[in-house]
Order: sequence, then C-alpha cells, then structure tokens
Amino acid sequence: MSRATCFLSALLLGPVLAFAQMAPDAIPDASRSRELVRMVRQDCGSCHGMRLTGGLGPSLTREALADFPLESLTAVIFHGRPGTPMPPWKAMLSEPEARWIALRLQQGFPEEVVKAP
Repeated sequence: MSRATCFLSALLLGPVLAFAQMAPDAIPDASRSRELVRMVRQDCGSCHGMRLTGGLGPSLTREALADFPLESLTAVIFHGRPGTPMPPWKAMLSEPEARWIALRLQQGFPEEVVKAP
C-alpha cells in the first residue's frame, strides 16, 4: 500500500474507528442524539453559523476540522476556550456527549440524527 493510500485510509477511517472504540454507554440513545443535534444546530449555530460554516466563531465543517485531534475538539466543547466567546458546555453535556458531538462534527454534522454504524 502506498504512503498516500495509508494516509488517506487513516484520514477516512480515523473517526469511524474512534466511534467504534467509544464505550456503549458513551453513545447517546436516539432521543438524546436528537437533543444533541438540535443543540448543535441551534446553540452552536448561533455563533458558528446555522450551517456551521462560520460566523462569529469559526467553521465547524468536516473540512475545517480535519486537522484537529478528536480529544482537542472534545476538550473545547466541554471546557470552552477561556478568553474567547466559546463557553464551556459541561453544565449541559457529559464528556462522552461532547466527544460524540466532536466526532460527528469531524464526520460532517448531520441534518438529522443518523444511526450509529
């Protein structure tokens, strides 16, 4: 396998493998998933744009987040970014839910809830 093919495979499979490695209790049920999608679309969308393509805050598209480690995105969602308008969401989310959102953003955030692979 060529180096480029290995890199592309890692890039495409990374989020899938990360999702597969999440503990079953870390994956929100269908009802909570809908709530989280709604929260991202409405609350995050108020700063990051309703299509998550940027606004007051940066774009949250799959392409914009491609180089960010999953753990870093999770930490930003859960703890916020001090000194910036990005608030911590730990009062409304568990850390596994923040990770679920980060992973979904890396995969391309759904318009509606999609079932786990």
